[in-house]
Amino acid sequence: MNCPCGTGREYDACCGVYHRGDEKAPTPETLMRSRYSAYVKGEIDYVLATHHPDSRGDVDADGARTWSADAEWLGLEVVDATDNTVEFIARYKQRGSDLVHHERSTFAQVEGEWFYQDGAIVKPGTIKNDTPKVGRNEPCPCGSGKKFKRCCAT
Repeated sequence: MNCPCGTGREYDACCGVYHRGDEKAPTPETLMRSRYSAYVKGEIDYVLATHHPDSRGDVDADGARTWSADAEWLGLEVVDATDNTVEFIARYKQRGSDLVHHERSTFAQVEGEWFYQDGAIVKPGTIKNDTPKVGRNEPCPCGSGKKFKRCCAT
């Protein structure tokens, strides 16, 4: 079975080695991918164990378990990964709605081991329209010959 993290590798040879404790994630991106897979697989103890020790007690474990179980996980996209930051988009379905979790996460090493430190939700950017704005009384750009307000504006 392919790993949910999106690498295309078998789960047991990919994130499974981290979930079982056989190995430690070597990079922030690998840790982030393994944490996503942990949500998919219901391995919330792994999510808690890979949270930075300074803030591990602040994690809502019951909320994480509920989210993990209630969501239908649809996929992971890594947008960017740098030395200690990973931006990702996790897609999931919950209560019939398609949802997106877009986060920029920071990671820190403690005694050579990577931990999730903090995350910030990435807000969508402003959408700019490349075409000029059409006035209500101008001809409709669809070519109908009607005024915009009586055609496509409704």
